[in-house]
Amino acid sequence: MNLPWITTANTRYLTRLWLLSAASVLSACQPQLPETVRSGLVYCSEGSPESFNPQLVTSGTTIDAISQQLYDRLLDIAPGSGELLPGLALSWQVSDDGLVYQFTLRPDVQFHHTEYFTPSRPLSADDVVFTFNRIMLTEHPFHAQGGANYPFFQSVDWAGLVKSVTAPSRTQVRFTLSRPDSSFLSNLATDFAAILSAEYGQQLQASGNLSRLDSHPIGTGPFRFREYQKDVLIRYYRHRHYWRELAKPEQLVFDIVPNNARRMAKLFTHECDVVAFPRVAELSLISQRPDVDVQESTSMNVGFWAFNTAKAPFNNVKVRQALALAINREAILQAVYFGHATAANSVLPPTSWAYNPNLSAQQFDPIRARQLLTEAGYADGFSMDIWAMPVQRLYNPNALKMAELMQADLAQIGVRASIVSYEWNSFRRKLGANEHDSVLIGWSADNADPDNFFRPLLSCSAAQTGTNRANWCDENFDRFIAQALLTADQKQRRSYYMAAQQYLSEQMPLLPIAHSQRFQAINSTIKGIQINPYGGIALANATKDIK
Repeated sequence: MNLPWITTANTRYLTRLWLLSAASVLSACQPQLPETVRSGLVYCSEGSPESFNPQLVTSGTTIDAISQQLYDRLLDIAPGSGELLPGLALSWQVSDDGLVYQFTLRPDVQFHHTEYFTPSRPLSADDVVFTFNRIMLTEHPFHAQGGANYPFFQSVDWAGLVKSVTAPSRTQVRFTLSRPDSSFLSNLATDFAAILSAEYGQQLQASGNLSRLDSHPIGTGPFRFREYQKDVLIRYYRHRHYWRELAKPEQLVFDIVPNNARRMAKLFTHECDVVAFPRVAELSLISQRPDVDVQESTSMNVGFWAFNTAKAPFNNVKVRQALALAINREAILQAVYFGHATAANSVLPPTSWAYNPNLSAQQFDPIRARQLLTEAGYADGFSMDIWAMPVQRLYNPNALKMAELMQADLAQIGVRASIVSYEWNSFRRKLGANEHDSVLIGWSADNADPDNFFRPLLSCSAAQTGTNRANWCDENFDRFIAQALLTADQKQRRSYYMAAQQYLSEQMPLLPIAHSQRFQAINSTIKGIQINPYGGIALANATKDIK
């Protein structure tokens, strides 16, 4: 096959004594490392993972716990610039017509050795083919596992885009597309695009235990799975044959603590080394402690209020516009984000190269809101619910507080709002079933491409898979996005994305509320952990002074 190529570079509580004791036992079979890193690290998480396979989820809680710890991807993203870097793929080539992508794999990458699986070979092209065929092919033996739901990939129409994934050799992988897609490489670098083991899959298929692929993970990442107790903890050990520099902690524990006050108490008593999402109201107090460091970063995210447009009255654009005008976002920014966020006029943050700066700022106008409700036939208002997340996320640090403020605002225009919440996994399951009237939720970018905000949140494909919380399918919007993906010219792409943002501001399937700063609190003895603006947290380089 002759193709013209354009070459592109490229227990709830584990005491510190227990961890150090376990580390000493492990050290007999681990490479010797400096004393400051021969120890365990405890990360206090806000919730339990839904799965141990990133393909099956979009939850940040799950992604933080598994993706960067257990897996690698073909491509990586530079945290500072968003540039795509070699990962499991050493290099890649793209055909002139943008329809064929060929990757050369890194040699001698080892999969995890665990109590339940011992690999006989390193990573090969067969593993990449297995990984993506599972998502695409309904006849694949693992496709139906987990309900055949691959929310991120389905939201970007992966099965419709990728015609085939083949292995010309053990070190070469070829993706053939049905149409050009300028976001394709960026999507391969997301936390969802983790590479699985085909050999492990074959073993599970032979034993009839297919579900274990997603509950007893095997990857190539810096840590290997050891134990999971739901709502209690996850325990990982260092992957001793990792192709990059070995993970610094010998053991990594995710201590699952949904209650924020308890997480902070564990940080202060040094039972946890890192705490997810400290309350922004407490940041000034936390930062005064000499034993705690607060890290802050501008993050690509958006918190929003989505209306279930498949239900009346939210299928009426005037109703959606009225609800948006009724909300005092400035009060929310102060009472919920404590000034550590900027008001959002678009789902795209202003730092995105495709952001539309010409959008009119969303106003707080209860009088106009009442007029619109009257025009829509709801002069006496109506009853509705607001679903509020039970956990903190970086894009919404306190959804329940936000819902209370909005409830009071809506009452001023005659709309009677009830606040609904559930345990996190139940919340997401019911949300995916579209049981809500409206929901306070959000999105954190997985790469720097603007498409990462549009298709997963608002496309017709995403409405079918459940990541489109507005349940909104609009052919005009999808046309803007599709046109933007057909060209690699950034100026031309930007024009389509700016038109898409203008259309969204008119149709209002969701109300963008805020782009938040991201924070994490860590024990001051911990070094080597940085906030990633593009998704999950990486803990392999964490070191600890145990003097």
